Amino acid sequence: MDAAERAAWLRLLLTPGLGPASTRRLLAEFGLPQEILAAGSAALKVLLPDEVVHALRRPPDAETERAIASTELWLAGGAERSVLSLADADYPAALLQCPDPPIVLYAWGRREILGQPSLAIVGSRSCTQQGRQTAEAFARALGHAGLTIVSGLALGIDAAAHRGALQAVDEGAAASTIAVVGSGIDVVYPASHRALTDAVRARGLVLSEFVPGTPALAHNFPKRNRVIAGLARGVLVVEAALRSGSLITARLAAELGREVFAIPGSIHSPTARGCHRLIKDGAKLVESAQDVLDELRLPVQALAVAPADRRGSEPLGATQRVVLDAMGHGPVDLDTLAVRCASATGSLSATLLELELAQYVERLPGNQYQRLR
Repeated sequence: MDAAERAAWLRLLLTPGLGPASTRRLLAEFGLPQEILAAGSAALKVLLPDEVVHALRRPPDAETERAIASTELWLAGGAERSVLSLADADYPAALLQCPDPPIVLYAWGRREILGQPSLAIVGSRSCTQQGRQTAEAFARALGHAGLTIVSGLALGIDAAAHRGALQAVDEGAAASTIAVVGSGIDVVYPASHRALTDAVRARGLVLSEFVPGTPALAHNFPKRNRVIAGLARGVLVVEAALRSGSLITARLAAELGREVFAIPGSIHSPTARGCHRLIKDGAKLVESAQDVLDELRLPVQALAVAPADRRGSEPLGATQRVVLDAMGHGPVDLDTLAVRCASATGSLSATLLELELAQYVERLPGNQYQRLR
């Protein structure tokens, strides 16, 4: 679309009181945005409250003018940048099934992957090291199987999912990753994800429904979550507390008829309780990437065999093996572990440090430890 068309779409997007549902009714009645803006007040009042009609009939305000200008400036930065409207042939078909699809999407990267089958992987920002490893491994394996991985570019599980998908791309996978952000397309949030964001822009795709320059405000993230749920064939939750945005994404996915998957964890782990709640409510319990592929029944490629994990490959000493066996696979505090091992806490702490450095063990808050392998 040309600049005039984009400006008309942004007028609809930024008109106070005009939400996605009302905009779709207008588009069905009048056609493209230019025709809506040219319609008379009487015709518009059949579908809209008077105050919204008055806002549409007025010239664009300073905020709208700035949004239009910032959009054009951002687009001038490269051919890999684009704006998709509901009328665009490349607009994701899966989102059109949603009751409130974004009126406009800003896209930065490989727009063609919007047509690939995809799976969302989401979870806790404050995840465990084991959770990060699990998310990365699932994303990598599913990427090799032909699924594009969708997530929210947040700390924790989201970032691990994107990294796993990008690793699959680097290993020759045709699928990639889509990051849906809760800020303007040009804003990196969190700031520590600059390198990851650049990598996704280069080898995957970043999407936003917010105009360039929009900060990462709290009320933007539920909107972001509905796009993640809408884009994907299903949502896999790796780790989540009971009060987690990931559970909102899973609920939205279920309401859209998408599959919901959850990875179980220890009954003692707060980051597993959200996943256990989802499983109780009907989410599919998964233990491997193949479980996801079997449930989705998608025409995906054969699951690639990942290279062996070399972390912690050095041989364990007898004391280290005793401690590792005593830990089990759930979080355990130092005092409990000392009783199990019949060992003094001082020498036990030294052994745990050795295991942590060898990436056999992760230290958790509250002086607890968890086995990683």
